[in-house]
Amino acid sequence: MSDLDAIFKAYDIRGTYPDQIDATGCYAIGAAFAHFALQEGGAVPEILVARDMRPSGVELAEAFSEGVRSQGVDVVDVGLASTDLMYFASGTRGAPGAMFTASHNPAQYNGIKFCLAGARPLGLDSGLDQVRELARTGVAPVATKGGTSSVDLLGAFADHVRSFVDTSVFKPLKVVADTANGMGGLVVPAVFDVLPFDLEIMYKELDGRFPNHPADPLQPENQRDLCARVREVGADIGFAFDGDADRVFVVDEQGIGISGSATTALVAAGVLEKEPGATILHNLICSKAVPEVVRERGGTPIRTKVGHSYIKAEMAATGAAFGGEHSAHYYFRDNFRADSGLIAAMHVLERRCLGDQPMSVLRQPFDRYADSGEINTQVNDPAAVIDAVAAHFAAEVPSSTQDRLDGLTVDFGDWWFNLRPSNTEPLLRLNLEARTRDECDDHTSALLHLITKG
Repeated sequence: MSDLDAIFKAYDIRGTYPDQIDATGCYAIGAAFAHFALQEGGAVPEILVARDMRPSGVELAEAFSEGVRSQGVDVVDVGLASTDLMYFASGTRGAPGAMFTASHNPAQYNGIKFCLAGARPLGLDSGLDQVRELARTGVAPVATKGGTSSVDLLGAFADHVRSFVDTSVFKPLKVVADTANGMGGLVVPAVFDVLPFDLEIMYKELDGRFPNHPADPLQPENQRDLCARVREVGADIGFAFDGDADRVFVVDEQGIGISGSATTALVAAGVLEKEPGATILHNLICSKAVPEVVRERGGTPIRTKVGHSYIKAEMAATGAAFGGEHSAHYYFRDNFRADSGLIAAMHVLERRCLGDQPMSVLRQPFDRYADSGEINTQVNDPAAVIDAVAAHFAAEVPSSTQDRLDGLTVDFGDWWFNLRPSNTEPLLRLNLEARTRDECDDHTSALLHLITKG
C-alpha cells in the first residue's frame, strides 16, 4: 500500500492515481473508516459512498465499499454526485459518508472527503488521524459482510437547494455557468430546471480529464472562458464551479470576477435580511469588508481559522446562520452546517433579482479594498520565517497589532496581512489587503522581500 502519510491531508485524502492512491489502499481505508465510525457512533447501519466524474473513481469507490462491507456495515451507493449532494445525503439520512473526489486538482489525482453522520466534518484533528492508523495496521474482517444498495437523491437535493431562497422573486435573467467538465454538469441543471432563468452551461460534459481547462476557478485564468462568454452573449451573471461543485465564483455582467470575500459579504447581507441580528462567520483571510458589512446590517461577525472543520465547529458552537471563506466556500447552518456552491448561487441570484440592478452595481458596496490574492513562497523553515516577520513588525512598527489565530496576522488599520504555513509543503501563504491597488502592490512587494530574506 502507498505511503498513507503522503495522502492523508488536514481535511481529506488526496493523491495521484495509481501510485499514491489505489484500490488496495482504498479497501484498507474503507475498512478503517467503517471501524472508526462504529467506535465513534455506536450502531452505524450504513455508510454512503459517492464519486465525481474521474475515471479512477469507479475502481477506488468499489474497493473502498468492499472494505466498509468487510466490517459488517451496509454501503449505500449515491453514485455520481457533487460534494454538497453527499453532505445533503449524510445530513438527511443521518449516516457517515465518503465522497471520492480530488476537487480542483488535475486529472491524475483522486481522493476522499469524509463526513460523519449529519454531515459532521472529519479532519486530522477530529478522527482522520485514527482512520489513517487503522488503515496502516489493518482491520480484520468480521464474520458477516454488509450489504449494498443504491439511492438517487438528485431531485431531493435540488429541492433542498431552492428552499433557501424565495424563488417567486426570480426573473428571466440570462445566466452562464461554467462547470469545467466537473460535477456541476450534473447538479446545476437539476437545480435550475424549474427556475425562470435562461441558463447556458459551458463544458457540461462530465469528463475527469478536464479537456477544456482545469476545474479550479480560484485561478483567474480558469475564469477567462466564462468571462468572455458572459460578455459575448450579454448575460446578466456568470458562475464558475470547481470540480466537485462545492465552490462557486461569481462573474458580473461585464465579465469581471467577484471575489469570494465580496460574495460572502453579499450573501451575508441577504441572510441578515431574513434573520436580523444573526451571527456570521468569516475566515481570517476574508476582506475587512465582510465584518464591516455584517456590523452595518446589524449582525455579529466572528473571525475563524481557515478551513471547513474550524468553520463548521464554530457554527455548531455559536449557531451562526452563515459563514464564508475567501476561497469561495460558503457554509449554511440549515444545510447541516456544510458548504454549498449552489446554495450560495441561489442567494446571489435572489439578491440580484430583488435589487433589480446589474451585478456590477450590486457588488460595489461589498468591494471596498484591494487585495494581493494568495501568494505562495517556498522557504526552508516556515515557522522561523513567520517568527522573524513578527519580530520585525513588533520592533519596527510597534503600532501594529498581531495575533496567531492561524499563522501570523498583522493589522495596521489601513492595511493588513496574514502569513500562514502550508499543511503539506514548505510554503508560506501570504494574503494582504490595503485601501488602494498601489498601496497593496507596494506593501506586497516589501513583505515578499522580507519573507525571502528571512
